[in-house]
Parts: sequence; C-alpha cells; structure tokens
Amino acid sequence: MENFDQLARQYEPMIHKIIHSLHIFKRREDFVHIGLISLWEASLSYDLTKGEFKNYAYSYIRGRILQEMNRNNRYEERSIYPRDEYWETVEDYNSETPLEEEFLLSYCKGLTEKETKWVLYTCIDFLSIREISEKENVSLSAVKQWRKGAKQKLQHNIEIID
Repeated sequence: MENFDQLARQYEPMIHKIIHSLHIFKRREDFVHIGLISLWEASLSYDLTKGEFKNYAYSYIRGRILQEMNRNNRYEERSIYPRDEYWETVEDYNSETPLEEEFLLSYCKGLTEKETKWVLYTCIDFLSIREISEKENVSLSAVKQWRKGAKQKLQHNIEIID
C-alpha cells in the first residue's frame, strides 16, 4: 500500500491539472477521488510493453473523469428541479394525516366515541383539555373523564399486547 501512496502523491498534481483543464468547479473533491481511483486502476492494468506509465495514467484518468462528467450531465438533463417559487405554491394535500389517524384508531378499539375523540384531539391536533372542551361544548371535567377512561383502557390494551 505504501507503493500506491507514493504513486498518489506523485500523480496528484496531474489529477488536479486534468480537473482544472476540464473546467470542473462543482464537486471538485469527488472528481479528485475519481482521479485517485482511476490512477489505482491504471496502475493495476498497466502493461510495460505499451509505453510510459505517465502517458497511460494521464489518458486513463482523463477518460474516467470524462465518463463521470458525462454520467452526471445525463442525470442532470433527465432530472427536473422546480424553481423555489414552485414549492411556495404547492398545497399540502396530506394535511389531515390519514395514516397517523388510522394508526391511532387501531389502538382505540374498545374506547368510547368520546374517549377516541380525546385521543385524536390530543395526539393529532395537540389540543389541551380546555381547547377540547371548548370545541366539543362540554365541561372541563367531562374531558378529564374522557382522558381518564382512555388512558386506563389504552394501558390495559398495551399490557395485553406485551
């Protein structure tokens, strides 16, 4: 491994020169990494009878970096990125959180309708006892009774599951 470390230090300026000559400014570190990987691959596949390693390494590294650039360009061309203004106009159609409600309702089996209302108001809408009582036009003590009954039944249901 020391051998490759020396090779990497020796050819790192070449990698930076290739990156600079290809006018790569975005994700520069990624391309340096690709250059180092391709240098390693070039060192493994080099054939002494084909010429100098320096020339072989240069063309191999440059080719791999160009391949990666082409791959990135194809990806960018095929991907659509809406402008920021678009995201401001998008409406949240899942604001009612149906999956969350279904999940909670699965635990509410055996609860009365009012106890189930307390669970949903508390867990989904994050309403306080006072807010629930105002919304349902009942007294605070009535909502507290719903809470007490729901907690007892939910605790019992959880103990059965365990």
